[in-house]
Amino acid sequence: MQLPSLAATIHAALAESEPRAKVMAARKVARDWRLGRLAFTFDVAMPETPGRPDAPELLPPARMPKRGKGGSERGRLALWHALAHIEFVAIDLALDMAGRFGAAMGPQFVSDFLRVAADEAMHFTVIDRHLRSFGSHYGALPAHDGLWSAAYDTRHDVGARLAVVPMVLEARALDITPATIERVRAVGDERGARILERILDDEIAHVRFGATHFAAVAERLGEDVRDLWKTLVSRYFKGAVKPPFNDSARLAAGLSRDLYTALA
Repeated sequence: MQLPSLAATIHAALAESEPRAKVMAARKVARDWRLGRLAFTFDVAMPETPGRPDAPELLPPARMPKRGKGGSERGRLALWHALAHIEFVAIDLALDMAGRFGAAMGPQFVSDFLRVAADEAMHFTVIDRHLRSFGSHYGALPAHDGLWSAAYDTRHDVGARLAVVPMVLEARALDITPATIERVRAVGDERGARILERILDDEIAHVRFGATHFAAVAERLGEDVRDLWKTLVSRYFKGAVKPPFNDSARLAAGLSRDLYTALA
């Protein structure tokens, strides 16, 4: 019996717009690939834009409303809604990474980023559940539409995608999450703090996947890892690589200080 195509299955998960359906599809494709139920076949191109639910309303970052103080109800809901949106988009970022570049990068690359997709699906689920415990839900507030742009801008180059998404955007989460955990714990939200601690551990592994595969790309091109990373980030990342840095978490994720401080 012919196995389903890996690319077609990833494409279907990316096309899902309803959050629960996308979560279930991402977890299923990761599980089916792990169990050998999908053929390493890339016969379907990835969509340029993944499926999105009707809510939240997506706004340019400059038009996003202020969150309010972290201890207020408004600030608390805004924080968890923003985190839910980041994790929801992260599902698509990981799926697209595996589906768009897996043919060239190989089965281990696919395995790593489908694991990331399954982790992000789990993160979204627990954050949305936490949000609902406050009487809200994902989609109740607007969210910014800038997260997918990094994927779109690097859709033609796996090195650029790895340089920007895991090694800049996800690495930034390693820097800011410890302070967020402290703020959440300070207002008595111990369950929320434990959720973020679990996510931080997973994100270290995700950044490590990116750094490892980026090093393989640099070796294949005959380039120095640091020089290639600086070149690609300068070309494709629209923001700034800025401190403070969580040096210990970054080192655990395979990012040496001399790599990122050169652009700070």
